[in-house]
Amino acid sequence: MFIERLISGIILVILTIAAIWAGHPILLGVVCILSLIGQFELYRVLKLEKSVLGIAGYVATIGYELLLLFDKENYIQVFLLAVLLVFMAIYVILYPKYTFKEIAMTFTGLVYVTMMLSCLYQVRCMNGGVYLVWIVFIAAWGSDTCAYCVGKLIGKHKLPTKLSPKKTIEGCTGGVVGAMLIAGIYAYIFKEPLAEHGCSVALFTIVGGLGAICSQIGDLAASAIKRNYEIKDYGTLIPGHGGIMDRFDSILFTAPLAFIFFTFL
Repeated sequence: MFIERLISGIILVILTIAAIWAGHPILLGVVCILSLIGQFELYRVLKLEKSVLGIAGYVATIGYELLLLFDKENYIQVFLLAVLLVFMAIYVILYPKYTFKEIAMTFTGLVYVTMMLSCLYQVRCMNGGVYLVWIVFIAAWGSDTCAYCVGKLIGKHKLPTKLSPKKTIEGCTGGVVGAMLIAGIYAYIFKEPLAEHGCSVALFTIVGGLGAICSQIGDLAASAIKRNYEIKDYGTLIPGHGGIMDRFDSILFTAPLAFIFFTFL
């Protein structure tokens, strides 16, 4: 199990680095595919993956990625309103086939998976994005690794939550500190190109810490959904890791944080 998880993890990291380095439009294509798979996994939990509503969600994802492809971000609000109108039309026309809760969850799936993951691409497309974008992974996967190691070594006090009984306060703290340390080292190595885009070593380190906190919230949010619907994993696509939603749950939160932060920087 460990070897399988390690091998698939290494392959995933290599593919991620290649996609990030390639940038537009390859990265957008990868993000679109990951979004569709993640959306399918989430809709499967809701038993909507092959429904008219689910298909409308997939089409909306492709539409959203096309907006990004052609630099039409100014139309995102109009697009979301149009998607909601379509979902509500499906609700009315096929009533009582779908409940309002299912309509709301399908729309949420578009935002939660597609829009939040696409922030990764949007950060990469920023001025200096080839250097800035790595904070997304440092804050997510870097903090996760540090949290696991610290938790195993000195973890004693359990988190006051039922969502993840194995997580400890020491592990979570170690994850945040570890992410800040990795971010600081990275920022020091690339301080000149980062400084050219208004990001100091200290600032990048702080984003790493905030991102690590968001990463843990993302992990717990995904766990909450799984507990609500009594499932272990979202899928089996990545051996030893589960599905796309299992592996990218923290990225879904660190990417938007980075996008928001660097947008206003």
